[in-house]
Amino acid sequence: MSTPHPTERPASVGFAEALRFWLKLGFISFGGPAGQIAIMHAELVERRRWISEKRFLHALNYCMLLPGPEAQQLATYIGWLMHRSWGGIVAGGLFVLPSLFILIALSWVYLAFGNVPVVAGLFYGIKPAVTALVLHAAHRIGTRALKNGWMWGIAAASFVAIFAFDTPFPAIVAVAALIGWLGSRHAPAVFALGGGHSGAHQGYGPALIDDNTPTPAHARFSRAHLLKVLAVGAGLWLAVMGALLAWQGWDATLTQMGWFFTKAALLTFGGAYAVLPYVYQGAVETFQWLSGTQMIDGLALGETTPGPLIMVVAFVGFVGGWQQAVLGQDALFLGASLAATLVTFFTFLPSFVFILAGGPLVETTHGKLGFTAPLSAITAAVVGVILNLALFFAYHVWWPQGWDGRFDAASALITVAATVALFRFKTGVFSLLGACAAIGLGITLLR
Repeated sequence: MSTPHPTERPASVGFAEALRFWLKLGFISFGGPAGQIAIMHAELVERRRWISEKRFLHALNYCMLLPGPEAQQLATYIGWLMHRSWGGIVAGGLFVLPSLFILIALSWVYLAFGNVPVVAGLFYGIKPAVTALVLHAAHRIGTRALKNGWMWGIAAASFVAIFAFDTPFPAIVAVAALIGWLGSRHAPAVFALGGGHSGAHQGYGPALIDDNTPTPAHARFSRAHLLKVLAVGAGLWLAVMGALLAWQGWDATLTQMGWFFTKAALLTFGGAYAVLPYVYQGAVETFQWLSGTQMIDGLALGETTPGPLIMVVAFVGFVGGWQQAVLGQDALFLGASLAATLVTFFTFLPSFVFILAGGPLVETTHGKLGFTAPLSAITAAVVGVILNLALFFAYHVWWPQGWDGRFDAASALITVAATVALFRFKTGVFSLLGACAAIGLGITLLR
């Protein structure tokens, strides 16, 4: 017998109560974007009824059209809708800060004790699992994005471009967007967004922000508000970047990290897995802040901590800051922590600006094909890029010393087993990584 839905609207939610919830969410937001969105839906739509499902899905659809981590942006959006700009800043900030502190601590353990057999064994098992997770991400995004032959063609072309010709990720995104824009004019049916988050539930009872609740005054479009938020966002960016330039100069590691991760933040269409190839190209190949193996280890840490997966950039910043000794050899931890914090700031600042400034404006374009078609094409291209990333990880895990070294059969078997667990048995990320870590530790200790 089903439980009847409540008939009374919830009491208004104060800023302090909302703050406590957003802080809790920052510590329990495991499971990647899908898991984090599911947690927010269960808490905000079903249990607390702060927002109706229709309004929740409307906000989510908007966030999925933006570059950046959609779950963090969704939290920012709902916080902004409920308690104005400061509500959005608190919700989005607390979604990220616990993960930053945890990753700084884990990154220090990784660098200080990474050669200890127990730690090395855990990572030996986790890295093959990460390879399977990236492959699964390509499949998951592909099933949503590759709806016809044209989309398959875009994905295949992007794979060839980055695999065979080492084409920069921004160029792939730009060409895909152009194809989508042209397609919206000449073949609109091909580039219409398919699937997505739609079809709201019948309801869980009246919500504080219900289907028919008028848009609050602060969430309506205002040119003055738009210019104010853009000015504050640009001012914050210029202040921090200007301070780094004055302190260390343009070629310094911290300054280059700030500039690089600003660009990365504007290219994260399709989630964290989409931008990882770009981060790899810059952080590993161009700047050599860390090695390819360390990049895989960082992704493993990112998968096991709460918060957006894109928080792997904090690990990149920490390791790069440590190895480049940005504050000198006597302050390795402090310098690495500063680098991780700066990288996080530059990565997430655009997300706040997109929500606080663009929310009312971009909602007016929602559902218009000229706006969504380029994003459809970009998402298709991202599938090919992520597949290339999976092959890159597999190569580094299976042949740790390069093609001329030995083939690591144990790592390959763990990858295959993890892939079967994900695709066939739908194993959760946390359980999968825990099991693979235990297997890796056992193999290491028995050798």
